[in-house]
Parts: sequence; structure tokens; C-alpha cells
Amino acid sequence: MGDILRVEKLETHFGTRDGTVRAVDGVSFAIPQGETMGLVGESGCGKSVTALSIMRLIDYPGEIAAGHILFENKDLAELEMDEMRAIRGSDIAMIFQEPMTSLNPVYTVGDQIAEAVELHLGLSHKEAWNRAIEMLDLVRIPSPERRVSDYPHNMSGGMRQRVMIAMALSCNPKLLIADEPTTALDVTIQAQILDLMRDLQSRLKMSILLITHDLGVVAEMCKNVAVMYAGQIVEQADVDTLFRSPQMPYTEGLLKSIPRLGMTQAQKLAVIRGVVPSPLHWPAGCRFMRRCDYAFAKCTQPPPLFNIDGQNARCWLVEGGRRAVSPTPPSSGEAFAPRATDVSVSGSTAEGQA
Repeated sequence: MGDILRVEKLETHFGTRDGTVRAVDGVSFAIPQGETMGLVGESGCGKSVTALSIMRLIDYPGEIAAGHILFENKDLAELEMDEMRAIRGSDIAMIFQEPMTSLNPVYTVGDQIAEAVELHLGLSHKEAWNRAIEMLDLVRIPSPERRVSDYPHNMSGGMRQRVMIAMALSCNPKLLIADEPTTALDVTIQAQILDLMRDLQSRLKMSILLITHDLGVVAEMCKNVAVMYAGQIVEQADVDTLFRSPQMPYTEGLLKSIPRLGMTQAQKLAVIRGVVPSPLHWPAGCRFMRRCDYAFAKCTQPPPLFNIDGQNARCWLVEGGRRAVSPTPPSSGEAFAPRATDVSVSGSTAEGQA
């Protein structure tokens, strides 16, 4: 099967009084049909702007300055907005980061799902309402016939995220963009949401672009992964290869900062020193150079994306081939430590721990 989405040399800029912010600066990647690709990196690296660019939701003073966004070989960057609206929400859907601010507080969840269905599928209001109930049932919300009339504030965070997924999937999209879909949710609810997304992808045969800063989520969900840093893709590979043999020092640092089960109190997590440079003034050479423990003279020149046996890395260290890397945690089959190891009472939101 071919690629459902190809992003080629995408540049998204924002004009400010201080200059041009090059938030996304030459990003390229592809998502095969029916697969999940992870896009990872720390806050501010350009992940969400990349997603919004694909959806053509960049508002002034932002603009897609260059590049191509090929969805089923149709360049979304060149479409008129009326054509894009027909695709957005229908063929391509997006789950946004915070469900409480993404849902309209003055409409019931049923009305919000039904609105999208009426618009894109041309159903009557009654048919769209029944579709909303069907979608709430699909995302495992109990008593969907009753909950469809609830307002967002009547639901827990996990329930609201399920509603967002139901809305996104209501028109049977071919591509789902999930931007930090488990952020701010309890660990137990996160696991349920990820399990739900895996199940729905298998049943609906859709492709997913999963945007996250959580490498544990990537290990569970994705087949391929691209790592972003300072507006660029700095490494791309299948998940197992990248976790076992990261070639870009930034990726290596991310992996070494993950806690693992079995660590002793004497063991310390690695820390990536320094901060991400300003997108107003990206460094002239390697953008990670000032934070990199392996930096040398050639790093003052911008490195290309080298290909090492199908793994891409933007680093001069791999110019001559694959470099040896010390063991990094964890592969996609290993266990991660819980995010809060000092918590003794656990449970989903509203289970009565307090």
C-alpha cells in the first residue's frame, strides 16, 4: 500500500514585530496507509504547528511559506479553502490537546457530533443524532443514549477525550491526527484511551499521525517515528530501530531521560542541558550543537539528513555510517516506570481517592 500522506519540505512561518518565526523549517515525512506514525519532541519544537499546517488551520500572522502537503496525491497547500473544508473533518480529522477547551460548553456533546455529521455526510438531524449515539457507543461511553444529551462539564476528562475521538471519527476519516491525546489524563485513563485508539484503528483501517512528547506512548502505539527539534526532523526510523540504536544525540538524550522499572535510588536520569534556541534566530550550524556532548568543529555547518540503512539522522557523527550507542531505555517491548512512583493511592478521576 502507498502513502496516504506525504509532507515535503514544509515551512510554516509567523511574522512578528521582532522578525520571522520559522516554527516549521523544511519538514518532510510520509505516513503509509493504515499505519501509525509518531511525531515526537519537546514543547516548542514545531509538532503542533506541523499538524495545524496539514489541517490548514494556521491563522494570521502565520502562513505556510513553502512545501507540499500531499494527501492521496492532492496538494492540500494549494487548495481553495472551500475545497479544504470539504476534506477537513471528513477525510482528515484531528483530536486537539485539551478536550475541555475544544468542546463548546453551551452545546450538548450529541449536538456537536451531529453537526459535523450533518455537514459532511448530508444526514438529517435525526439520522445525525442517531449517529452521535452510535459513535459514543463505539468509544465505549456507558449509556450513550443518555450521555448524548450531556454537556461537556457533565463529563470527566477521560469522557471528554472519548467525545473528541467520537467527533473526529464520526465521518469515517482516512487519516486521524491526534495531538497529545492523553495529556492531562490520569495514567489509567491514558491506557484506556490508547487501547481504544488501537482498537478503532484496527477496525476502521485508518492511518494515524500521533503527536506526543511521551516516548512511552510512541513505543505502545507507533510503527514508525520522526523526532523533531527546533523546527526540523532530526531523526526518522521504525520504532524498534530508533529505540535500540538512536543515531542523533538529541534522540539518545530523550531516551536516556526515561525512567525504567528496576532503577535504584543511586541511578540518575540523564538530563539534556541548556534550552531550545529561539526560532527567531536558529543557529547557523547544527541546531542541537550548543546542547550536545558530542559537538565538534564540523557542527558549525548545517548537517543534512543522512540515511543509515533506512534510518535517517541529521548529525555529522553518522556521515561515515552508523555510530555505536550505549544501551538506551527502553525498546518497545520493555516496561516503563510509572510517571509518579511516589503515589500510593491510584485510580481514575472521580473514583474517590480524596
